[in-house]
Amino acid sequence: MIHNAFGLIYTGENNPRLKELTLSRSVAAVPFGGRNRCIDFILSNLVNSGVTSVGMIMQKNYHSLMDHLGSGKEWNLNRKRDGLFILPPFLTKDNVGVYRGSIDAFRSCLGYVRRCTEQYVILTGSHTIFNTTFDDMLRKHIESGADITIMYNEDDSFDVEDQNKDLRLHLNESGRVIDMELNPYRPKSNLRSCDLMIMEKALLEYLVEEAYSRGEYDFIRDIILKRCKTLKIHGYRYDGFVARLDSVNTYFKNSMRLLLAKEAGDLYNMEHPVYTKVKDEVSARYGSNAKVKNCVLADGCYIDGTVENSILFRGVSVETGAVVRNSIIMQGSTISEGAHLDHVIMDKGVTIRQKRNLIGYDNFPIVLRKNQTV
Repeated sequence: MIHNAFGLIYTGENNPRLKELTLSRSVAAVPFGGRNRCIDFILSNLVNSGVTSVGMIMQKNYHSLMDHLGSGKEWNLNRKRDGLFILPPFLTKDNVGVYRGSIDAFRSCLGYVRRCTEQYVILTGSHTIFNTTFDDMLRKHIESGADITIMYNEDDSFDVEDQNKDLRLHLNESGRVIDMELNPYRPKSNLRSCDLMIMEKALLEYLVEEAYSRGEYDFIRDIILKRCKTLKIHGYRYDGFVARLDSVNTYFKNSMRLLLAKEAGDLYNMEHPVYTKVKDEVSARYGSNAKVKNCVLADGCYIDGTVENSILFRGVSVETGAVVRNSIIMQGSTISEGAHLDHVIMDKGVTIRQKRNLIGYDNFPIVLRKNQTV
């Protein structure tokens, strides 16, 4: 278990390619997998590694995220010492209040960083989903003498339309990073950063202050890329389930992967539980006309229609004669009698009236915003 590192999570990513899913929430608060939010996975990874101090840097649309996190009780981070620290933007003579990029955000939170007594910082974003612990990564970081260690996985998929902080690594035989590409048009490497790195706290402070004094504002582009040759940067390979929420398409495809037993078993590994905000509800109920096949159903659902190859969040109602296929239906939504949905993503509280038909495609799912009625 890690006792000499703290976590620092930047939730200020703003990706317009997620469209209606992030109109009123940050990427970190986007629902995923039937009962979780994106932030649940990285927070659970840190807690399962033994990290007891986590700073959460907010930027915009963070009300939903703060409501979900609360005091951090579900992650055992409601402590007298250490625990969960919410770090929203605020205006002082040193803090601009509105961050131009991640360097501005980190500099504004250096007060929290300096108060932490741990030697190392686990620095991460919030749009990449995986389930692991960081004990081995930290051990190898120390043994290698690296300045920075970046977690990566093999990713052969590529879509120029879905790029978002796509950092590709080139490693030598010893695992040192010798070159990098950021958002390449045609990547020369299939080793892609998982948006997580480990370094000493003192190094983070120095890099942020130096970059800020030069008018630089993006941590990856202005620090990691520019100092690839001068800093000793190593890679740490991760071979498990990785989902990057770069766009509506990747959100849909990665969600559908959870319908495969192997993929779901890897992400929801019983050795590393995924914690979330608990809402006590009754179990899913099935009517006499219900037909359900290859689905993920959360508590509180009522099914009296046909549901296939879909993910239903809490409190979803599928009425008699309704058909839902290859879709993601979020909390509290209702599909009325005779409606037919295929390749649809419905945000929370959406209502589909009787006998409405909505048909999308694998690469172009229909997205309905929160509380919409069709």
